Amino acid sequence: MMNILVSGASGIVGYGILRSLKKSGKRLRLIGTSMYDDSVAQGFCDIFEQAPPTDDVAYIEWLLHTIKKHQVDLIVPGIEIDMYKWVEHVPEIERNGSIALLNNLELIQLCKDKWAFYENLNEAGMSCAIESSLSMDFNTLKNNFGLPFLLKPRRGFASKGIVKVDSEDTFLAHQKDIGPILMAQPIVGNDDEEFTTSAFCDGRGGFYASMTLKRKLSKDGFTEKAEVVIADEFIETISDLCKRFHPIGPTNFQFRKCMDGIKLLEINPRVSSSTSIRTAFGYNESAMAVDYFLEHQMLVQPKIKRGRAVRYTDDYIFYEDSIHL
Repeated sequence: MMNILVSGASGIVGYGILRSLKKSGKRLRLIGTSMYDDSVAQGFCDIFEQAPPTDDVAYIEWLLHTIKKHQVDLIVPGIEIDMYKWVEHVPEIERNGSIALLNNLELIQLCKDKWAFYENLNEAGMSCAIESSLSMDFNTLKNNFGLPFLLKPRRGFASKGIVKVDSEDTFLAHQKDIGPILMAQPIVGNDDEEFTTSAFCDGRGGFYASMTLKRKLSKDGFTEKAEVVIADEFIETISDLCKRFHPIGPTNFQFRKCMDGIKLLEINPRVSSSTSIRTAFGYNESAMAVDYFLEHQMLVQPKIKRGRAVRYTDDYIFYEDSIHL
């Protein structure tokens, strides 16, 4: 019996990981953690632990205690802030007998700042890079990118905080944030040509398996509708990115197709929000992580089913035992 801790278990990524691990058929004890004691997390794990906020001074002491208490073999971040916190404490986590499912540490730090990531891509001359700018001049950006163009947060995930600039007035309202907070980009492709590829990477510049979804986003920036597509046209770009950044484990690449070819929106160096959808079609990256990091198995490309998925709101009911009104 292996013990797996999943953080942020009240969120779509966290409980998606837990659900995927339950479907794996492996003998696992699943520990879900969340700040919220009344969340849905308890419905998807064997043991629930309420966590302090990740930025609390007591958080790491709590995490290490929880790892020892449950003899946790693998900890999996379900929220981005946990990934960044764990990176700072890998030696302590390992001394307590656990492995943190973390990507290449240099890639994690690089992906934290989208401008730094763009500069790295640009320096390498990678054709998938989307031209970006820190110019604070509206006319310069309008001439280079056309209207509308985007002001995109340098830090953060999904599509949160993106501003579509369609006039000088909109630009001026956000101008002061360009540089320290925002960066400018043209709009490439359209909403109907957005794709998300998850690859299980080997840390040496290659990858064992991948799966691509054509997706539509919810207003919160997560995958709301998805269709399985053949990944062949993305393989070369993913291979080039792996050779450049040497990711390891589950890695999410977000693309758009346009007249100039395949463009990279961003890399999320962890399990992404579409993980439960992927599992339903045969690509269980959470179970693959257990196979690879705990059981030291060589991975192969799984057979992927074709189809589409639609997310919707559902209810999870917790009954109080033996109470009838």
